[in-house]
Amino acid sequence: MKEPLFSLEMKVRDYECDMQGRVNNAVYQNYLEHTRHEFLLSRQISFAALTLQGINLVVIRAELDYKLPLSSGDTFMVDLDLERISPLRFAFSQVIRRSKDQKIVLIAKIIATGVNDRGRPELPPEVLALLPI
Repeated sequence: MKEPLFSLEMKVRDYECDMQGRVNNAVYQNYLEHTRHEFLLSRQISFAALTLQGINLVVIRAELDYKLPLSSGDTFMVDLDLERISPLRFAFSQVIRRSKDQKIVLIAKIIATGVNDRGRPELPPEVLALLPI
C-alpha cells in the first residue's frame, strides 16, 4: 500500500456522537477539513494569508462513502493525497482508518478550487506547486 502524502491522528470526543454513541455523519466532514488545513499549514500555506491576497480556496464537491462508524474515545488516522483534476481544480483523496484495527471508516474525495476577489477561478502559485502535473 502506498504511503499517503499526509496523515493526521485524532480522537473522537464525546460531544461528536449521536444518541447511539456513534460519530454523527456531519462530524466526519470536520475531521476531513481539519486534516486538509493541517496539511496546507505543514506546507506553509495559510488560509488567512491567501485571503489577504484575495484568494479563497473553496470546496466545490464532496463525495463521502461511509464504511464503519467511529465511537467515543476511538483514535483514528486521516490520510490525505492530492491530485490535479484540471487546470483550475484539484482533489483531496482522504481515508479515515480506525487506529485499533486499521479498518477503513470513510473514503472521501473532496474537489476544490481557488476563487479570486473578482469571483473568478484562480489557483495561487503555492497551491499549484503542490499539485502533481
